[in-house]
Amino acid sequence: MLANSFAAAFLLLNIISFSASQQAEFTFNGFTGANLTLDDVAYIESNGLLRLTNDTFQMKGHAFHPSPIHFGSTTSSFSTTFVFAIISEYLDLSGHGIAFFISPSKNLSSALPSQYLGLLNIQNNGNLTNHIFAVELDTIYSSEFQDINDNHVGIDINSLKSSRSYFAGYYADDSGAFQNLSLYSRKAMQVWVEYDSQETQINVTLSPIGKSKPIKPLLSYTYNLSTVLNDSMYVGFSSSTGSVHTSHYILGWSFKLNGAAPSIDLSKLPKLPRTTPKDRSKVLDIVLPLASAAFVLILVVFIFLYMKRRFKYAELLEDWEVEFGPHRFTYKDLYRATNGFKENELLGSGGFGRVYRGVLPVSKLEVAVKRVSHESRQGMKQFIAEVVSIGRLRHRNLVQLLGYCRRKGELLLVYDYMPNGSLDKYLYDQEKPMLNWNQRFKIIKGVASGLLYLHEDWEQVVIHRDVKASNVLLDCELNGRLGDFGLARLYDHGTDPQTTHVVGTMGYLAPELARTGKATPLTDVFAFGAFMLEVVCSKRPVEPGARGERIILVDQVLEHWKNGTLDEIVDAKLGECYTVEEVEMVLKLGMLCSHPLPGARPSMRQVMQYLEGDTPLPELSAAYMNFSMLAMLQTEGFDSYVMSYPSTMTSFSGLSGGR
Repeated sequence: MLANSFAAAFLLLNIISFSASQQAEFTFNGFTGANLTLDDVAYIESNGLLRLTNDTFQMKGHAFHPSPIHFGSTTSSFSTTFVFAIISEYLDLSGHGIAFFISPSKNLSSALPSQYLGLLNIQNNGNLTNHIFAVELDTIYSSEFQDINDNHVGIDINSLKSSRSYFAGYYADDSGAFQNLSLYSRKAMQVWVEYDSQETQINVTLSPIGKSKPIKPLLSYTYNLSTVLNDSMYVGFSSSTGSVHTSHYILGWSFKLNGAAPSIDLSKLPKLPRTTPKDRSKVLDIVLPLASAAFVLILVVFIFLYMKRRFKYAELLEDWEVEFGPHRFTYKDLYRATNGFKENELLGSGGFGRVYRGVLPVSKLEVAVKRVSHESRQGMKQFIAEVVSIGRLRHRNLVQLLGYCRRKGELLLVYDYMPNGSLDKYLYDQEKPMLNWNQRFKIIKGVASGLLYLHEDWEQVVIHRDVKASNVLLDCELNGRLGDFGLARLYDHGTDPQTTHVVGTMGYLAPELARTGKATPLTDVFAFGAFMLEVVCSKRPVEPGARGERIILVDQVLEHWKNGTLDEIVDAKLGECYTVEEVEMVLKLGMLCSHPLPGARPSMRQVMQYLEGDTPLPELSAAYMNFSMLAMLQTEGFDSYVMSYPSTMTSFSGLSGGR
């Protein structure tokens, strides 16, 4: 009898569970009074908007349906639709996106913002134990996840490397033509996510708000989610920001197991905040008498003050610069941002110019403003065109060049502000905290990833021409970001780079530059080799000796390698707190990249494969690497050049022949 009672109770629980899983359904036409679980910076505004991020840097926000959904041991079919909007302070920049996701837990405290979208982190990304399914609306290109661009939709399974992705947009029902959409257009859009458990097919569809659901999905992917999802799972949204002020909104949401998600009543959705200035109230025109001598005097004084103010903020603007408008800052804004370029805002100075910290008056974005003199107007049009092109680079390990301004004899370049300053301060300044090996190795790999993007993954080939520790800046998480593109050159893939002036910094200059005058990806690789040795050893590539001679770091490393004493050249501040295999690999790779013969150096793609451990470093012999860098530099004719230009990072005089 007792056994029968237990059996009946067990059967009843199964029936209840099955019934709940079959009937899991909810609809939110706005979120006023909604019972959601929110964390980090996510909150519900008074008008019912669900705001996942709140205009802050490097933050994340989550919103969950409070109760778990019972998908069953063999995952049930489900359907969800939601309306979202992404509003950035810039029309052509955003960060980082939104994801609808299904997770076994509501605790995502270990997840990271930026490119990890608040879902995963560098340790667990790609782990099968995550049991996470997500559809990402990604607005930043992240090369480490092999993103297709900075405006795409992706299906993610246990990883931010999408299993399937496509450009944001939809297929028109009438013509079948693909229509592009900008995810951060500041306009509301609707997404449908559907899973058919019988066909094991995932469909994702995107459409502008108010347009009926397109017949053809944007993405279709066959995958059995029973291998990913547990019986009991949570559904919700995640979002994160990077270095650009961005707000991510959800306006409405519906979900259903084993059926089509209920329609969202668009007429009940809350309004998005205004993104354009309000119309000014009309003021009646007042005609003042012109006969009054007092009025004439006031008018003259007003014109004098106005012209004086105009002269104070006067800029150099030519007709050809009109097309670069969105990338041009006004001198007035930069003057105010830096408090008039006051000394207490100075971040650094040298032959390259002076760099100031600033806060833009409207957006409140922290920036670094570099002031560089330019007397020659010849070649300026090409130079500005390249500055604007470089401003379109998007990579987490590159300092974002936001734009420029020209005034009289000055060129002002505006960059993202990096709160931790340059890497060389951490290597040589005793007052800075020491970087441990893991931090240094992470910085080396980050800079390598940025160079790979410049050389191979962007629409043009970008040669940086000044890779060194002082041009690697550290963000708030001590990620290395390659900056200072003042000397960079661009050319199309498959074409031959043009001869130009030799610019760069002694110790990082490839020997062939003095002979050919051509900067190539392999000359950047040479500089990166010197950079790797510098980071491991905390020694500059070329240092003065006691008797006036130059001490070449790569020669020192080579000598220690031949003697089997590589540990003696490693920065003593690291002590024994480092991975010997990693340090030796980086030192050997640094020597290989610094080989005087360009053909002997690896490409940046090969360098990344070595650093990530995907490919073992080739066996190197002492005979293969046996060279004297100082002798090579003297042979190639660098001596006279170095004596004249000990550090040529200032070289904007090369405008006539390129930068």
